[in-house]
Amino acid sequence: MSGDRDGSSVPDEVWEEFLRTSADGAGDAPREPSARARETAARLRSGPAEPAPWRAPTSASVRPRSRPRSRKGWYVAGFAAALALLFVAVDPGGLVGWSGDGDRAGAPLAQETERPTEAPPAEADGRPTLADPFRGSPAARWASGTAGITVPPVRATGWMTEPEVARALTRTRDFLAASGLDPAVLRGARPEKAIALMNPHQKDVRTFVSTALGKPGKDHDPLLLFSRFDPAQARLVGNEVRTRGRLSYREGRDGALEVTADVTYVYPLAPAGGGDEVVRVIARRETVVSWDDPSKVTTEKGTFTLLSYKLDMTNGGCDEPTGYFRPQFGGGGADTDPNGRRTDPYDRTAPLGEGGGGDGCGTATRS
Repeated sequence: MSGDRDGSSVPDEVWEEFLRTSADGAGDAPREPSARARETAARLRSGPAEPAPWRAPTSASVRPRSRPRSRKGWYVAGFAAALALLFVAVDPGGLVGWSGDGDRAGAPLAQETERPTEAPPAEADGRPTLADPFRGSPAARWASGTAGITVPPVRATGWMTEPEVARALTRTRDFLAASGLDPAVLRGARPEKAIALMNPHQKDVRTFVSTALGKPGKDHDPLLLFSRFDPAQARLVGNEVRTRGRLSYREGRDGALEVTADVTYVYPLAPAGGGDEVVRVIARRETVVSWDDPSKVTTEKGTFTLLSYKLDMTNGGCDEPTGYFRPQFGGGGADTDPNGRRTDPYDRTAPLGEGGGGDGCGTATRS
C-alpha cells in the first residue's frame, strides 16, 4: 500500500481510521465528513500550496504498467471516493486548485509543437501583482525560461548527423537563453555568451551588433536580438520569464542546417524606484540561423550564421530606440496609437510580418 500513498498529505491516523471503517463495510460511508475530517481539510487548505512542476513531454510513448488485482485496490477506490466527498464539502464550487495560484484552470499548457490555430482565450480578470506578476495573462499557464521552447525530434539533415543536429539545436536554444533570458543581460549587461555563438566571420552582423550595443538607433536596434532593460528605469519582478515557442529546422543552402526559432517572451516589471505597480513587456522574436558546413562556408566550430531576425513587442517603448525596452508605468498601459494597428501580443497563429514590429506603434488588446 505504501506505493499507492506516495505524495499523499493525508495524516496516518485519518488513513488508519478509514481502513478500519472500510473493513466493517464501506457502504455506510457518511454523507458529510466528520468534524475531524473537516479539521483535516482545513489544515490541508491552510498549508502552503506548491506550484505544479512543468514536465516536458518526450517523443517516446510511455504506457503505465498494469497491476495485479487485489482487495486492497477496492479499499483505495473507496478511500478516493471519501476524499472526494470531503473536498466537495469544504469547497462546494469545485475542487481547490493545487497549482500554487488557486486557479482551477491553471495547469501548465503542453508544449507548442506546431503553429497554433487560435489565440489563447481571455483570462479571468485580474491585475498583476508583485506576488503574482502573471495574473490575468495567458502566460500564467506558460512554462518558465527554456522549458517553454520546444525542441523538435532529431534526424540527420544536410551535412549533419543526428547527434550533430541535436547539438546544433541545443546551442540554438542556448543562444535564445543568453539573449533573452540571462539575468545580467536583462539588467543591461553586454550579451557576451550570445555573441560568442555567432559566426565571427559574418562581418555585417558583427558590425550591426557592435553599433547597436554602443550607439543604438533606428537602423541599429539591439532589441531585435537581445532583451535588455535600463536598471535605472525598471526592475524585473521575481525570477521568472515566461516563454512559449518552438524550434524548427530544415536543410538550407549548401546542405546547411537552417533553424528557425519563434518564441514569445513575457517579462514582468516594476518601477526601479520602488512601488508595487507591475506591468508586462511582451516580445516575440523570429530568428533564423544557419549551421554551415565548414568545408563550404567560412565559419568557426560551434557558431552559426545569422540569416534573419524580426521583433514584435508590446509596452517596450515607441520612441527612438535607446537600446532598452522601456515599459510604461503610472497607468499608461501598453503602447497605444489611436491610428495604429490593434494586435493581440499572445496571438501566435500567424508568422511575424516582413517588417516585424518596427513599422510604427499600435494598440495592444491585452498585456
